[in-house]
Amino acid sequence: MIGVKEDAGFLMIAGTMKRREHMTLYDELVARGLIAQVTDEEEIKEMINNGKAVFYIGFDPTADSLHVGHFMALCLMKRLQDAGNKPIALIGGGTGYIGDPSGRTDMRSMMTKETIEHNCECFKKQMSRFIDFSEGKALMVNNADWLLDLNYVEFIRDVGACFSVNNMLRAECYKQRMEKGLSFLEFNYMIMQSYDFLALYERYGCNMQFGGDDQWSNMLGGTNLIRRKLGKDAYAMTITLLMNSEGKKMGKTQKGAVWLDPNKTTPFEFYQYWRNVADADVLKCLRMLTFLPIEQIDEMDQWEGSQLNRAKEILAYELTNLVHGEEEAKKAEEAARALFAGGGSSENMPTATLTDDQFVNGSIDILGVMVAAGMASSRSEARRAVEQGGVSVKGEKVTDIKASYTKDMIGAEEFIVKKGKKSFKKIVVE
Repeated sequence: MIGVKEDAGFLMIAGTMKRREHMTLYDELVARGLIAQVTDEEEIKEMINNGKAVFYIGFDPTADSLHVGHFMALCLMKRLQDAGNKPIALIGGGTGYIGDPSGRTDMRSMMTKETIEHNCECFKKQMSRFIDFSEGKALMVNNADWLLDLNYVEFIRDVGACFSVNNMLRAECYKQRMEKGLSFLEFNYMIMQSYDFLALYERYGCNMQFGGDDQWSNMLGGTNLIRRKLGKDAYAMTITLLMNSEGKKMGKTQKGAVWLDPNKTTPFEFYQYWRNVADADVLKCLRMLTFLPIEQIDEMDQWEGSQLNRAKEILAYELTNLVHGEEEAKKAEEAARALFAGGGSSENMPTATLTDDQFVNGSIDILGVMVAAGMASSRSEARRAVEQGGVSVKGEKVTDIKASYTKDMIGAEEFIVKKGKKSFKKIVVE
């Protein structure tokens, strides 16, 4: 991954020094399209440009892995830390018991204490790839440390009195939930998140909160609470949500979320997700998610046709490198080129192994191959894919649903099955 460091107005890139003309950190965040809303632009500019921000971003442990939806927040934390600011990664071990209603039409499932604690540990490990948590550089804290020991009556008297129900009900995070029924449990989420900001301000001098644009109401709740309880100013800034050109959140596939855990989404699958983004989205993703110089990305604005495919390769490599490391990024790149460009090593292609019991009378048909390889959930689904002309073996389209293959045929040379443009497997036999 190309590293980025600020030093006396210069940008350090791969060992070379390049002048960034009159561009502050805040200017760069704007140029990359990262900033959605701010409470006090001039104060926030001054703080982050001069390394004075002690800021936090919250992560509720709703799964045992971070996903692409968290990716931009992690990258933002890294950008600000590289400029001298101090990040606090707040793990929602306490708020995880409630669940954030923002952007939801249904109530989140309740998690056990053990599940929440396990998920928190997984988050810590993944975040350390992005954030330097060495002494004095950053903090990782868990809001369970202060939320789980609260006395309810005391809390409601002390903090609940600072919130207007009328104002809360006008917040976007509650509106869509009101139609289907908002539980009192979820109604407490804004107060909990606001209290987090107050607790972090008092304990660690945290003066700023960042988050997704759907968190704006919750974040304002925090700045207002600090003002009412302490008479101090605190600030909030929301990050532009990562949406594609069709207005849908990025980071989802037919299989579900694109995870940062390699056991849930392999490095190759992660690479391919970014390699296959739409032409209209690739430059936006390069700006918002990579650490490539903004000047370099601006030059790509003129790219078209096959050049956009090159831009997608750059995007996929940079992000895979950041999440999984250089070695895995190179493997994924080589596997993709071997499959789609006819060059490179096939060693790192996704592989499916057929066992003896999957062969009938010494052979297996194409439908059986696809099901065994996980390329279709059933023979009927595999049949439809073949009949629609979307399946090929070793580069040749398969038109016969009864096409069969022996062990020798599969083992003689690379036996690569493709379904559509994006799904493929190298088939081997035991």
